[in-house]
Amino acid sequence: MKKILYSALIFLLMAGVACSKTDNYPAPSDTITGSTIDEGTGNTVQTEIGGRGTRVKLLETSYDSAPVPIYFQSMQDGTFNNTKVFGATYKVSVEGPFVPLVTTDNLGRVVTDSSQTIVLKNTATLHFNVQPFLRIQWVGNPVINPDTTVSVQVIITRGTANPAYQQDITDINLYVSNTKYDGNNNYDPRYSKLTAYSGAAGTGLLGKTITLTTIGGALPQQDVYFRVGARINAGLDEYNYSTPVSITYP
Repeated sequence: MKKILYSALIFLLMAGVACSKTDNYPAPSDTITGSTIDEGTGNTVQTEIGGRGTRVKLLETSYDSAPVPIYFQSMQDGTFNNTKVFGATYKVSVEGPFVPLVTTDNLGRVVTDSSQTIVLKNTATLHFNVQPFLRIQWVGNPVINPDTTVSVQVIITRGTANPAYQQDITDINLYVSNTKYDGNNNYDPRYSKLTAYSGAAGTGLLGKTITLTTIGGALPQQDVYFRVGARINAGLDEYNYSTPVSITYP
């Protein structure tokens, strides 16, 4: 009986030592940086911060041919930078308000693939050329009206001729915020002008100069940023955006 108890005690002590070991693997410290570029203009594709914005997709193929995807978000200006990535072999692509870089048929077979494969060691810089659903360009500068509301003008055009992404425009919104990072996920509802369209009404504005004016009366005389976002009815929630602009009160 004593022998049994002694053996049990030794087992428990050994188990305790095993459980007390710490994970001594180094933290991820390699970097993936780059940008998502409108192939028609050479400019980065503006996005929003968060769930409806552009995200970078990583598939680590070092040990698995069908890995679980890893994602991280792009910044508002269309650039991305992640300094906490493990060194490995990755298949990298971006997903957002543009024609997908990787497409499959109804059987799940890859039809097109413009992803990039890298062997990450220290730093990798990647640039992806894409076709945005829409392009939004400023016309002139924001104008302060006599009642201190603000009007802006933009021209919206399609960024792709792909027939799969020629749906009607459903929303054209003027976002107002006291930070530069405004968009559908971050705006002041007191002053932002949100407009939804049905049918071809919004699409009829393509190529025309559109004037948008803030709501709610006088804006506070502080740093205020403006941005216009628009989206198509493609079963997606992502908006295409203009660059952010600010105004200086007289």
